[in-house]
Amino acid sequence: MACMDRTTDTDVDESFLNGKLLVATPSIGDPRFDRTVILMCDHSADHAMGIVINKPVEGLRMPELFGQLGIDHAGDAPDRPVLLGGPVERERGFVLHSTDFRAEDSTLPVCDGILLTATRDVLEAIASSHPPRRSLLALGYAGWGGGQLEDELASNAWLVTDPDETLIFDTADAEKWDAALDRIGVTPEHLSILSGHA
Repeated sequence: MACMDRTTDTDVDESFLNGKLLVATPSIGDPRFDRTVILMCDHSADHAMGIVINKPVEGLRMPELFGQLGIDHAGDAPDRPVLLGGPVERERGFVLHSTDFRAEDSTLPVCDGILLTATRDVLEAIASSHPPRRSLLALGYAGWGGGQLEDELASNAWLVTDPDETLIFDTADAEKWDAALDRIGVTPEHLSILSGHA
């Protein structure tokens, strides 16, 4: 799926990965990102930011977290796992969701059909009688300084592919990494062989 234009600037560098999926390879060298799939939400020359979409927080589901936060009708929240979106600002929630919810001044487009909101009103909407059609809640995010992600890409730590709503929202978390590799046409076994010859 194609990414939405995030800016009216006609000089946007197409090498930036806004709206793409990063798929960790065995060369990642960081156990925090082993077998992760990350949806890139913001990427520029100065920084990069994405949400890990396949690592559940052990023992934490949305109704429980909503209750802890005092969200009205917390018990009506979908009984889905809360994800660990990355090691940065792990106390802060980030929601990837469909376009049928938007908070003025705080919702950002990520790619076609997927937005990002990190304010309380999206949680209230999820627990309401008119929730977004699709949503995924993560605590924290993955962040890189200027040039850091580019260095990791150059060392083959990540593969890049286009996002897919079904993979992001409907595929079981434990299956997303394999599904993302399958979209690229690579098998885990092939990756392991390549890593062994790096």
